[in-house]
Amino acid sequence: MKVLHIDSSIMGSDSITRDLTAAIVARIQASHPDTHVQHRDLANDEVRHLSGSIAAGFRQTGVSDFPAATLLEHQLSEVLVTEFLASEVLVIGAPMYNFSVPTQLKAWLDRIAQVGRTFKYTEYGPVGLSGDKRIIVVSARGGFYAEGPLQDMDFQESYLKTFFGFLGITDIEFVRAEGASKGEPIRNKGVAIARNAIPAAVAHLSVAAL
Repeated sequence: MKVLHIDSSIMGSDSITRDLTAAIVARIQASHPDTHVQHRDLANDEVRHLSGSIAAGFRQTGVSDFPAATLLEHQLSEVLVTEFLASEVLVIGAPMYNFSVPTQLKAWLDRIAQVGRTFKYTEYGPVGLSGDKRIIVVSARGGFYAEGPLQDMDFQESYLKTFFGFLGITDIEFVRAEGASKGEPIRNKGVAIARNAIPAAVAHLSVAAL
């Protein structure tokens, strides 16, 4: 099994999502010793945001004169989309920052959304080309957005569902830790709930990926 492990939290050792993604990957490896894991740390090894010249490596932007540094970015775009396409399971750490995903994660998502590779346009509309993948997203939030009055302010999980759905991926499971900014007891309870959800999430996704 090929697992792509993505971390995007800027919180280092204080990160909830980093701890939980590591626990998920470790559990997959324990169940399937032949698992190959590719890890990308988008906070410590940032992917540059798209510019016209960077995006020109995989789409028409009207830019055609590239310095050596930009050609290296084109090579990185190819590496990132190849890693994504080769994966069977993705484990993604996606904390909520200002109601959405970290900008570091958004930069990676922009690199893998490549027409002809991960989706295509047809006369009936866009069609995803990556539907054979399974995704576990570790979602951490300072408040409570899964239900209640703040639900409409969740542009994090809804965005990820929409983005990966556009690429054809519908098998997405969220391991969610909420209440991280509500004091230590509530934070710990949220993390415990997330940890308790890991066995079922891994059992479902790892079996499906075989």
